Order: sequence, then C-alpha cells, then structure tokens
Amino acid sequence: MELTWHGHSTWHVSVGDTDILIDPFFDNPHTSLSPAEVDQPDYLLLTHGHADHIADAGAFADGATVVGTPELVGYVEDEHGADDTVGMNLGGTVECGDAYVTMHRADHTNGINTGYEHDAGMPAGYVIGDTKPTQVADADPETFYHAGDTGLMTEMRDVIGPFLEPDAAAVPVGDHFTMGPMQAAIAVDWLDVDHAFPMHYDTFPPIEIDVENFVREVDGTGSDAEVHVLEGDESFDLSDAS
Repeated sequence: MELTWHGHSTWHVSVGDTDILIDPFFDNPHTSLSPAEVDQPDYLLLTHGHADHIADAGAFADGATVVGTPELVGYVEDEHGADDTVGMNLGGTVECGDAYVTMHRADHTNGINTGYEHDAGMPAGYVIGDTKPTQVADADPETFYHAGDTGLMTEMRDVIGPFLEPDAAAVPVGDHFTMGPMQAAIAVDWLDVDHAFPMHYDTFPPIEIDVENFVREVDGTGSDAEVHVLEGDESFDLSDAS
C-alpha cells in the first residue's frame, strides 16, 4: 500500500491496482500540483462537506466512483454531475476495487455553505485495508486510517484501534478546527499504530503550528509509533515498512 500526502487532508492511496483519492483540495501550500496534473483515481472518498475537503471534487467526479455519506454524494451528484456514487454510512464497509473501505465517525461539523446550506450528513473518517475487517486473524493485512477532521474521541481507543487495527494513521494536528498536537498524539497512542502522519496543518493562519511539537508529543505518550512528517506530494510505501 502506497500513501501520498498532497497537503492538508488530501491523500492518494494505492491498494493493489486500485487508486483512491481522499478529500481533494489542491489549493494548499504543501502541493505543487493542480487537479489537472493528478491522475484520475478509481475512487474518490470524501470525509465531509467543508470546502477545504471537497473544493476539487468536481475535477474527479466524472471519472471516479464517489464514496461518502448519502447526503454528501447526493450533493456531488447535483453539483458536479457525478453518476457513479456509493452512499454509505458510519460503521459500514464497502469493497472498492482491491480495497475495503470502512467508514467511521469523526467529531466535527459538516455543513456545505455554497450560498445556502446543505446537510452533508455526519462527518467521517475512513479505514482502508487490503482485506475485509474481521475478528478472525488473517495474514498481515495492510490498513490505513484517515481520521478526517476530528477531535479526540474514545472510539479510537475502544473500537478503531483494537478491532479495525490500522497499521498507519493520518491525524489532523493543526488545532483550532481539529485536534492539536497534544490530543492528536493521544489519538496515535490509543490507535496503537506503527506509523503516524500529521495532516491538516499550516494551510491557513489559524492552523499554523510547529509540527515538531506533534513529534515530541507522540514520544511523550510512550507510543512506539514512528512519526513521518511528509513533504507535500511525498509518498510512503507501507509495504516496505511492514
């Protein structure tokens, strides 16, 4: 599984022959790419309806299968003409090519403000794996958790970590709108992941931070997770790190 961070909360995830793009927003200082320069993904996953997560959805909605809450994919259908969508909801798992995608809640808000308000359903995060989640042990699955925009929540400790068992997690660290470094570090510890990636920081003035504070906070929890502060458009091969 290859993970590529395009700044903010925008990630490209390759699972086998399947390419997944999460929360496309390329107007951020950590990427040099425009949407036109990005290869068309097979699936487009949207965590919630805020502009800094769906601003570039229209650039990919025509060629990708759009996955999100029924309310959010309905909005993308109406706004961008998407005709291949999968509406799912919290706790559900859907098969997306070679990947299995499980939607989990995120503690955040989710209105779409385009001159009038749309209800986009519950905000979410995604656990993406190469096998379907099961309580029966399987052979070395690779699993990545994109936490979406969220505050710290005990579901990370009680459900996502012990039962969905992500190997790696991308967590928001910019504070103000989401967790900051301290609470994000607790999330990493609760999730019991091997690899942690900060996201959703340094995009706007309210979320400008010293990201090394996150590294120090993770170390302070006693977690064994290795923190990877990626440059924009940098990739990390989870298969090589396993």
